[in-house]
Amino acid sequence: VLAAGTLAGAGGLWLGVRQLGDRDIPRTALLAAVFFIASSLAFPLGPTSVHLLLGGLIGLMLGWKAFPAIFVGLLLQALLFGFGGLTVLGVDLLNMALPGVLLAMAVRPFMSAGRPARSAALAGLAAALAVLITAALVGAEIALSEPAFAPAVSVMAVAYLPLALIEAVVTAFVTLYLLKVKPEMIGASALIGTTP
Repeated sequence: VLAAGTLAGAGGLWLGVRQLGDRDIPRTALLAAVFFIASSLAFPLGPTSVHLLLGGLIGLMLGWKAFPAIFVGLLLQALLFGFGGLTVLGVDLLNMALPGVLLAMAVRPFMSAGRPARSAALAGLAAALAVLITAALVGAEIALSEPAFAPAVSVMAVAYLPLALIEAVVTAFVTLYLLKVKPEMIGASALIGTTP
């Protein structure tokens, strides 16, 4: 699991770094900082805890460049606070970045700056699904790594449901705001129906 996750995470990181240009660095760094802070705050929920992932929002704003942004946040958390750890860095990167990137790619063709409410709803849906897919990936990896932990996966999955709702709302509102004030932040210049 660690080897496969590390290879896949490294592949996503390689794709993201290849697309990263000089003009992308400030936005990518800003979102890396937002991810670092937001995901460092863990909220207790029953026997477990949850933290914001923001994979859907970051995937929407950066595309494949979400991989380097999330990688930097995860690396700093591992080095500074011991969160996650270096051995699971590739798996964590894959779990948090890939669902958001793929779902952002899936909804982007249906988004339009001329229809901000619909676009915000699609972005929120993508963010919620990204959280749920992340939960499914984590659950599968736990079950494959140690079958004795499989019963804990259902408890963890329930904890991700409110997180999916929170991320959907946050992503929808941020998307709506950005479409009105700075549509290029989410690539709206390439969206159909863009208004000047």
